[in-house]
Amino acid sequence: MTEVPLPTDAPDNHAQLTSPSYRLAALDQDFLLGDSMRGVRFLLEFAKADEALRRWGVRSTVVVFGSARIRQDGPPEQARWYEEARRFGRIVSERGGAKLVNGDHVRDNVIATGGGPGAMEAANRGAYEAGAPTIGFNITLPREQTPNPYCTPDLTFRFHYFAMRKMHLAMRANALVVFPGGFGTFDELFEILTLRQTDKAPPIPIVLFDEAYWRSIINFEALVEHGMIAKEDLDLLHFADDAEEAWAELVKCGLKLPEGDA
Repeated sequence: MTEVPLPTDAPDNHAQLTSPSYRLAALDQDFLLGDSMRGVRFLLEFAKADEALRRWGVRSTVVVFGSARIRQDGPPEQARWYEEARRFGRIVSERGGAKLVNGDHVRDNVIATGGGPGAMEAANRGAYEAGAPTIGFNITLPREQTPNPYCTPDLTFRFHYFAMRKMHLAMRANALVVFPGGFGTFDELFEILTLRQTDKAPPIPIVLFDEAYWRSIINFEALVEHGMIAKEDLDLLHFADDAEEAWAELVKCGLKLPEGDA
């Protein structure tokens, strides 16, 4: 049988090998970062942080919000806020179960913040100085936020989506303590308040640090007077003026503690 010779001008397969459609989907950045994969990216941001938190046995957190602009070497008021947030992070970490690794390797009331500077840094720093793990949920911003050096490296996360970051901040929270802050702090505070008011989140204590500051910024009672919230909604809020008082308020309001701790 006579063999039919192959044409000598047959094309090579370079074009096929270099085509975007030939890339493995998991390695194709153009595809993964396209509009059609937004839902997948959202899922990835959930799963990556969730996996790390489970690996460290983090069952619950105490979330600390507050301004990134608070400075340890700032004006006296800011310096006090910074040091009290630092003390609070240490107190929670020593008494709340973050250092406890029981038979199930479970940690409770781990300090969690937005991972940035200011009040967030201070709370993470207090936990770090107590020898406890501590979480930073960072966000990618046009004016880039970098993580503070006190977050546990394995628990230092970065998110693109504010919504997923907020979900991780809320979903394990046993309590919320909010130091003075601006728009970003208000956003995070009212997110949790709305979840509590609507019973979309379980009952957790919410403590605002420095009552004079918060009452000078927000007239909560006026919301009741204008019929915008019910009077009992004010019971969602508690106040404290130092770190020990904040801890005592959390315990009084039912902060879940490991057995034997108080």
